[in-house]
Amino acid sequence: MIKGIHHIALKAKGLDNFNKLVEFYRDILGLPVVRTWGTAEDPAMMLDTGAGLLEIFANANDELGSGALRHMAFEVDNTDACVAAVRAAGYKITMEPTDIVISSEPPYPARIAFCIGPVGDEVEFFQVK
Repeated sequence: MIKGIHHIALKAKGLDNFNKLVEFYRDILGLPVVRTWGTAEDPAMMLDTGAGLLEIFANANDELGSGALRHMAFEVDNTDACVAAVRAAGYKITMEPTDIVISSEPPYPARIAFCIGPVGDEVEFFQVK
């Protein structure tokens, strides 16, 4: 029945936060814009992560909520390069690049790091080793 994740949606709570999200995900991390809609006061867009879409809404009148989403993990080719770009843009790194092995069968080696995005969104960079 389920084929995979289509998209993850983020609410920005206004144009200023929307523009920060666009700068972070499009300009810093390089996700290409797939489509845009809405108005100048309440825009929305979808960006391609390579394995699904990231949808961003300005939601000028909605409050930011909390929920069960713990973080978004992006599969990347170079965790260290992602952290360098995010750090250079002034965002908080909450976990420096670290080599791990997930204790599964078979073991799953990776290099990971975490940062906090423009509206408190926790982002993981996951490099399969």
